[in-house]
Amino acid sequence: MPVRHFLTLLDLSASELQSIIDRAIALKAMHKAGEIYEPLKNRVLGMVFEKSSTRTRVSFETAMAHFGGHAIFLSPRDTQLGRGETIEDSARVLSGMLDAVMIRTFEHEKIEQFAQYSSVPVINALTDLYHPCQLLADVQTYVEHRGSIQGKTVAWIGDGNNMCHSYINAARQFDFKLKIACPEGYDPDTVVVNNAREHIEIFRSPQQAAQQADLVVTDVWTSMGQEEEQAKREAAFAGFIVTTEMMSLANDDALFMHCLPAHRGEEVSADVIDGPQSVAWDEAENRLHAQKALLEFLLT
Repeated sequence: MPVRHFLTLLDLSASELQSIIDRAIALKAMHKAGEIYEPLKNRVLGMVFEKSSTRTRVSFETAMAHFGGHAIFLSPRDTQLGRGETIEDSARVLSGMLDAVMIRTFEHEKIEQFAQYSSVPVINALTDLYHPCQLLADVQTYVEHRGSIQGKTVAWIGDGNNMCHSYINAARQFDFKLKIACPEGYDPDTVVVNNAREHIEIFRSPQQAAQQADLVVTDVWTSMGQEEEQAKREAAFAGFIVTTEMMSLANDDALFMHCLPAHRGEEVSADVIDGPQSVAWDEAENRLHAQKALLEFLLT
């Protein structure tokens, strides 16, 4: 069988993604019940980090430990990756020793190139263009709290960034409506948008996007690598903070999500992220369970 990679949500079929969500919920229940399940005993995941991380590293490393396997943390400071070895050579060498490789990097082209030369599954743990693992956790969280996300309305408030792009792909794969609110000049990638026209709408008013939404999602206004744009972005996104007033425009049972880390008082008010509609902490925990289901799918 050819090697399967997970670089975007489009790498798996809609039915495969749904099976991963269902499996993640089952694996979570098994873990809570104290059941020992080790399908990846003696298997090793290489974790390549060119961007810093909390949730991604802890969740993948814990996932491999729960599954009886092992994870190796690799940064450019510790390996030849930071000393000029080509991506092709690194992919050939690492995939010859590891059972899977998880990569968190900047340019999406890097992970595509790595996957091209890898003989084992490659998982995108975040690039500048996509963050598909987070969407597995987000959809799992919605399903746990409200049932199927199919046919629901999701409001994305903020930057047209990697998370927004993955929500666009999720709208296609899980068949929900996505209303995107972003300031002029911060729209999501045109190609990503054009491939999902029947599932998305773009607004300049966050209030308009939030109306009758079943789920409201936001992210930081300034992502890693954009720190020098902080002041400019704060000015551009003024009015895009998700407040209780904005949440009141959504449906009464609407949920709030944020992939974290959050800046209270910037993209979201404290009373929203710490309030009763927020499921951000379940969402964070579900990175572990969704990624366990993904690893099981790719490796067994």
